[in-house]
Amino acid sequence: MRIGTGFFSGIVIGAIWGLVWMVVIAITFMLVSGAITRPPVGAAILAGAGAGALLTVIDPERRTPGLQIGAVALIVIVLAVATLGAPLGLPLSAVPAYQIVAIAAIVGMIWLSVSYCTKGISGGRLSRYHLEVVFIRLMKGLGLVFFTVLVALPFYVMVMTSLKSQQSLIANPLDFSLDFAQGPAGLFRSYIELFSTYHFGTFLTNSAIVSVATVIITLFFAVPGAYAVARLRFPGQAFLSQSILLIYMVPAIVLVIPLYAAFSQLGLRNTLTGLMIVYPATTIPVALYMLQGYFRGIPSELEEAGLMDGLTRIGVILKITLPLSLPALASVALYVFMIAWNEFLFAFMFLDNVDIFTLSRGVVSLNSSEVPRQHLMAGAVVATIPVLVIFLWFERFLVSGLTAGSVKG
Repeated sequence: MRIGTGFFSGIVIGAIWGLVWMVVIAITFMLVSGAITRPPVGAAILAGAGAGALLTVIDPERRTPGLQIGAVALIVIVLAVATLGAPLGLPLSAVPAYQIVAIAAIVGMIWLSVSYCTKGISGGRLSRYHLEVVFIRLMKGLGLVFFTVLVALPFYVMVMTSLKSQQSLIANPLDFSLDFAQGPAGLFRSYIELFSTYHFGTFLTNSAIVSVATVIITLFFAVPGAYAVARLRFPGQAFLSQSILLIYMVPAIVLVIPLYAAFSQLGLRNTLTGLMIVYPATTIPVALYMLQGYFRGIPSELEEAGLMDGLTRIGVILKITLPLSLPALASVALYVFMIAWNEFLFAFMFLDNVDIFTLSRGVVSLNSSEVPRQHLMAGAVVATIPVLVIFLWFERFLVSGLTAGSVKG
């Protein structure tokens, strides 16, 4: 048993995690249950500091499972005593099921966080290296919590609002709990009305058509273009390779007015065809940039062997280069699909007929005083879920495709 910088670091770390998890989980509890409370942060800080002190005062090799259970028990006891039996600032008789889950989450997360940050750290004097390790662990954990809350909270509010009734939203706009007594038909009323009244099935179909067409057109032009820049030798190759992304220096808003005038004269405004022309024009440069790096990473000896075996250049591309480039092609297709699916500016400027609205344009059309707020949130959920599922499913291709070609040798 030693007391030094490690021991005091454990106290500080425990206090920080006690404060963080009490605030985060108490806010989550209020959002889910609808009960209003004032989280006892002082008790949580004291409980976390006690757990940190208990874990660091014992040398790492002597931290048995019994000691870990003791740290958990200490957190529970301190929370119960310091809050007079109301760990969340409410009597346990108020929404007891939610409170039990929230208290268990607070205790468990404090213990896990403190254990992770103090793993292998003794309570005695710490070297600079071990202090940096503790600091990095703490910052990594806090950053993960911060960005998770930053991403999850708006999405949670959006989903919960879409499942509320107009009466409950008017009665308490800050209550994001769900009333399961109304049954599935009541919970999903906004989604049912969204497709039956507000043409969202048509919006989904239009967005799918435009996005898939954009992917096909982009790959059709980007694959040969990227291969030419990566493999062939011609005047201006270096300049073309370095200036592919120059189009992104021009703001899209600058292009809207001339394109609006040109498309109006050509009869392409207020048509999906117009979007299928504009979207590939903005996605082909980034697709070229991504694919040329990947093509350069493929050994040229493979293609030369194909040429020696009698394949034409087109045959080499189709039978050798493209099969080896499937991760890059998948990542480019996913990236282009997300751009086309979420694009709003051109769709807003070019489309006036509700029958050809894309999803982004259709969601904005719901933002009016005549449409209940829960329908707007339901539309946002419908627009988000498909691309989110596709992204999570193909995320491994996206990562491998973006990093491919970044290292030469």
